[in-house]
Amino acid sequence: MLDKVEYWLELADDDMNAVNSLLKGGNYLQAGFFCHLITEKALKAVISHSTDEIVPKVHDLIKLAKRSGVYDELSEEQRILLEELDPLNIEARYPEYKKRIAKTLTKEKTERIYNETGEFLCWIKKRLER
Repeated sequence: MLDKVEYWLELADDDMNAVNSLLKGGNYLQAGFFCHLITEKALKAVISHSTDEIVPKVHDLIKLAKRSGVYDELSEEQRILLEELDPLNIEARYPEYKKRIAKTLTKEKTERIYNETGEFLCWIKKRLER
C-alpha cells in the first residue's frame, strides 16, 4: 500500500485503541468524537489510494464517502452510521452542543457505534486490498 494510505489507516487504528480506553472510562462524548475521526481517516485513506490529490480538509463523512467513490457501495447500515457520526464532529467540540449530544450517548449506544466503526474500518481495509 502507499505510504499516504498507511498513514491514514495507522491513525485510524490508533484512534480505535483510544476509543476503547475512553469507553472504559465512561467518556462517551469523546469516544463518539473519535469514532467520527476514525471513519473520516478511513475515507481519507481511500481518497489517498485512488487519487493523487491532496486529501481535502473536509470533515463531512457523506461528502468524503462520495468523493472517495465508496458511497454507492455502502450498505444501508453503513450510511446510517455515517449520518449518526457526522454531528459528533462539530457538536462535540462546542459547549452549546456538548451537553445535548452527551445526553444521547449512553454506554450501550456508544459501544454500538464503536463496534460499527470498527466494522467500517475493516471494510475499508479489505476494499483497499483489492
